[in-house]
Amino acid sequence: MVRNYPEIPRKEPASTSEAGDGEKAAPRGPPEKASIDVKHVILILSGKGGVGKSTVAVNLAYALSSQGRQTGLVDLDIHGPNVPLMLGLEDHQLMTDGTGLVPVRMTGTLQVISMGFLLGKRSDPVVWRGAIKAQVIRQFLSDVRWGPLDYLIVDLPPGTGDEALTIAQVAPNVRGAVIVTTPQDVATLDSTKAISFVEKMHIPVLGVIENMSGFSCPHCHGEIDLFGSGGGERIARDHQVPFLGRIPVDIRMREAGDEGHPFVGKKQDSPSWRAVESIMARLIGIVEES
Repeated sequence: MVRNYPEIPRKEPASTSEAGDGEKAAPRGPPEKASIDVKHVILILSGKGGVGKSTVAVNLAYALSSQGRQTGLVDLDIHGPNVPLMLGLEDHQLMTDGTGLVPVRMTGTLQVISMGFLLGKRSDPVVWRGAIKAQVIRQFLSDVRWGPLDYLIVDLPPGTGDEALTIAQVAPNVRGAVIVTTPQDVATLDSTKAISFVEKMHIPVLGVIENMSGFSCPHCHGEIDLFGSGGGERIARDHQVPFLGRIPVDIRMREAGDEGHPFVGKKQDSPSWRAVESIMARLIGIVEES
């Protein structure tokens, strides 16, 4: 059983002097793609934390696997891994069989890798610089015994830093990215940066999801726009990318995440559940019909 961080190879880059007198080190080309058998890699990004990005990633992975697609879910929020909690897998740890890491299997069609499976305690911090994180991200792809996958869903930390850049460069068959935002300007401003980042990396934007969009009062049944309305749709229109839909605030969605049960798997007659199901179906259609 692996209880410590995975072994990370450390190799210092060659200096100019190592190239020989009077010679310059050869310029580096693009990173080599990781070795993983996967048809579609989908990146889940947000410009800002707290908008429900991990909730979208978990529910998308679960929806895909529930339809019989072999699905992997990689939690690349190395400093704040929440996926194990949201899937009820906190007590699991990674195993190794001598040839690589064995992902935690939630169902027959859903496998998961997260830094959370390698921490001794939930409160243990991961204090790593970018170069080490880049190596671990490659290990989470190449050194894990995934087997053939139809989909690999990648839950990224907020922003456009090392993790997003590394996965965009080393993951094969990146089908596109989903941008998750809440409606208010302070969130959509950062989400536009995420869209621009994806476009600069020449990755298609599969769509924008406006999360926490409206709230139905359980007492008066009136609709309340807690965080405004329409911000996600506006940035999708401005950038000419698909708008996948709105997900209203629902306490049952929060409860599902805390209890370790994907919300989309708990069929119910609620606006939020119908919105999640519709968005997941539309997203799958965009990927598989194009």
